[in-house]
Amino acid sequence: MFPSFPLVCAVLIAVACGWINSDRLRSAVTLLGQSPPNITLCPQVPPLFPTQHAELNAQLNKRYSSETFRLSSYQFLGDAIQIPTESYDDLLPVGQDERWIIFNVFHIFFEESFPRIYSSLTVTRVNTYGLVFHWQGSDDSVKPLLFAAHQDVVPVDWSTEDQWIHGPYSGLYDGKSCTWIFGRGSVDDKADLIAQLLAVNSLLEAGFKPRRTVVLAFGFDEEASGTEGAGKLAPYLEETYGRDGFAMLLDEGEGYGENLKEGVIVALLGVSEKGYFDASIEVFAPGGHSSIPPDHTSIGLLSLLIASLEANSHPPRLLRNGTAFAAAQCAVQHPTKPGKYPAGMKDLARRATVPGDDVALQKFAKALFEADPFFKVLSRTTQAVDLISGGVKINALPERAEAVINHRIAEHSTAQEVKKHIIDLVLPLAAEHNLSVQAFGDDIRNGSEAYRVVLSDAFYSPLEPSPVTPISNSPMYDVLSGTIIATLQSSKRYQADGVVVAPSLGLGKFTYGYTLYYWNLTRNIFRYSHRGDSDDRYNGLHTINEGVRAESFIEQIRFFTNLILNLDEVKSD
Repeated sequence: MFPSFPLVCAVLIAVACGWINSDRLRSAVTLLGQSPPNITLCPQVPPLFPTQHAELNAQLNKRYSSETFRLSSYQFLGDAIQIPTESYDDLLPVGQDERWIIFNVFHIFFEESFPRIYSSLTVTRVNTYGLVFHWQGSDDSVKPLLFAAHQDVVPVDWSTEDQWIHGPYSGLYDGKSCTWIFGRGSVDDKADLIAQLLAVNSLLEAGFKPRRTVVLAFGFDEEASGTEGAGKLAPYLEETYGRDGFAMLLDEGEGYGENLKEGVIVALLGVSEKGYFDASIEVFAPGGHSSIPPDHTSIGLLSLLIASLEANSHPPRLLRNGTAFAAAQCAVQHPTKPGKYPAGMKDLARRATVPGDDVALQKFAKALFEADPFFKVLSRTTQAVDLISGGVKINALPERAEAVINHRIAEHSTAQEVKKHIIDLVLPLAAEHNLSVQAFGDDIRNGSEAYRVVLSDAFYSPLEPSPVTPISNSPMYDVLSGTIIATLQSSKRYQADGVVVAPSLGLGKFTYGYTLYYWNLTRNIFRYSHRGDSDDRYNGLHTINEGVRAESFIEQIRFFTNLILNLDEVKSD
């Protein structure tokens, strides 16, 4: 259909008069009926199988499918689960707390279970319980591959023991009444860790000698602070291999979606994480008897500040160069549910990719946020007032009130911007009520000496958003994506119509392991665990009846094997 003649004339006159600038011209043309640009949303690479190592790969796949290998692998994981390597928030440094000793037992298990690895690889202990396995390659001109995992698990709440189908540290698999391997750590993160060791061990037994060096790094307090494990491993790795010394780092992360007939499996490959900041707002006011109150108590003033913050939340910004935008393109192109997005959404997504067409981008963002509010979360700094305290007695005026606000800092923002946002909202209310204000160590307003507002970091220093792993024209992203697709499509369990790999943005601190310590080691940091997020986990993480589907554990071994072989054939980094 052709646009009406009056509309064409109106647009041409507007351009001639300068009412529509060049940046908006493309949007105007779109209104006249131009087709959306011919752009591929969520481009995919083909499945990547080893070619030079094809015979070896076929040999190992045959071995992995044997009953003997499967049962022995389940036993390895079950034995690892039976060792309760719990880490606690109140652990003292290594050498000062006897609760670390359990990791000695775990290391003895490693040595007894994988003697070939200990005799063939260089094994280094870092801070006593951190482990680094170095498998030397023949070509030092290519950077090593780094796998990360953690040995520790969250503690079991023993008051829930009777709610477990099998004991929390049973590691049970009987192959009859269940198809699961149960126990704390079966999903987080001992399946990843043992799968890596079994892949390396299998390659060693097959006589494989890598061209590219392979390194495994296992921390031991990821479920606590990470400072004793990854926090000590990172300096060692940087000193040994250099800054940006690795081709790729793969740590635990999300997995893939449902494997359904007439459906598409969507694998989520973490390439970035939001920042993290807990802000404390304290209000100090004179005490006294509550029968003679001021206009506003400290709690009342704090409430006004909180109300202002919640009325002025951080606006979402969907940026073309952001991970949320790339993830949205994939979500629209490959929706997980029919009808999730309105008709024409793909055309909107294509138009939004055109540089300079901000009108199209805004339209796409608006439609996206309405269809799936989670993308609004990904595109903004979120804030949540999670803790509040104040007052000690009903007839005593509260002399202090405090709120703690949790922020997950958007990929495009900084901790300093978050602090400025808080200050800009606090100052007008402080002026209205004559409050003194100290903001993050600086006195920024002199008001009443009796009434003060103190802004500070609540617990830890802020964590900035992570570096973003490149996904466009990125050999490492392509190799990893192709390996994921190949491993899924070659699985005997595969019944879907296709596989899509989509970039994923983590929601901040504690989302994916402790890759934050490893930012200096490589620009290619990925967070991914090769298992079905719903199909292969019995009951989630950190809760009762944690369990991993036994077959998926074999698929993890296949995945790590394929990735080692595929990267070994990549000539450059």
